[in-house]
Amino acid sequence: MNSDQASPEDLAALRAALGVDDGGESALGWEAVRAFEAEHGVVLPEPYRTFVAEVSDGSFQGPPEYGLVGLAESAKGQDPGKPFPLTELWVWEEDDGGYEDPDAVIEQVVHHGSLNLGTDGCGMDWHLVVTGPQRGHLWLVTGEGALPHGAEFGSTAAEAGFAGWVKHWSEGNDWFEAE
Repeated sequence: MNSDQASPEDLAALRAALGVDDGGESALGWEAVRAFEAEHGVVLPEPYRTFVAEVSDGSFQGPPEYGLVGLAESAKGQDPGKPFPLTELWVWEEDDGGYEDPDAVIEQVVHHGSLNLGTDGCGMDWHLVVTGPQRGHLWLVTGEGALPHGAEFGSTAAEAGFAGWVKHWSEGNDWFEAE
């Protein structure tokens, strides 16, 4: 996963997987992406950054189940400039994670350092981490806990990051079935 540079191969795969073939008409453009980044004090991870600037600002096709929301929508209720607090799975429904104030940390997981890319329904939201050690990784945040997506976390055989997440979805794979 390279969160600092988008490869042409990744962008082509994203375009194909998400059914975007409008020549960039649905993209935000670089000026809008840079304005968003300046407003929120972040630099979006690649290839998501180039995707929204040059390919498309969201997709009704998904992932997730109910579509990939646009950049402005993904930031509603979020404070992406504050660091995402987790580095490993935490099922807060089962334990307090060793935190003095677990409710405060849960609030940070839901609202800090990430963009909410959309939902699979039933309170299962996909977050792209934009700030902190997990920058560039996708996390599934639910009412029960938060789980990172990618082979390096043991949850799936998929590549980590936005491109790996979309590729995994487009191939019809289950989200969390490690091979």
